[in-house]
Amino acid sequence: MNPLRILIAEDEAVIAVLLAEVLTDLGHDVCAIASTADETIAAAHQHQPDLMIVDPGLRDSSGVDAVLQATAERAVPHIFMTGDLARLKSEKPEAIIIQKPFDEADLIAAIDRVMA
Repeated sequence: MNPLRILIAEDEAVIAVLLAEVLTDLGHDVCAIASTADETIAAAHQHQPDLMIVDPGLRDSSGVDAVLQATAERAVPHIFMTGDLARLKSEKPEAIIIQKPFDEADLIAAIDRVMA
């Protein structure tokens, strides 16, 4: 797989840093880490990522809504990462979702799937 520019939207700093390290080790470029919906939207417009990995429950509002706003003008593949898989699946059955805590194999499979 070609290296991707990836935006991470995660309000838990430890998870964001761990995810960034794993993505970097896989050869990707983490272009931004956001912890709020507003930061996510701004970073998506500024950095034009190839992929977004988003926690649907960001600190100040919905990561799902942030993705909708960030991708309104330009489609960006995205993966949701959540600890509440069942709830998100019921709300967004078409979404590609990774369960927290994540493992590298699941992350790679989700990236391959969303970028296909």
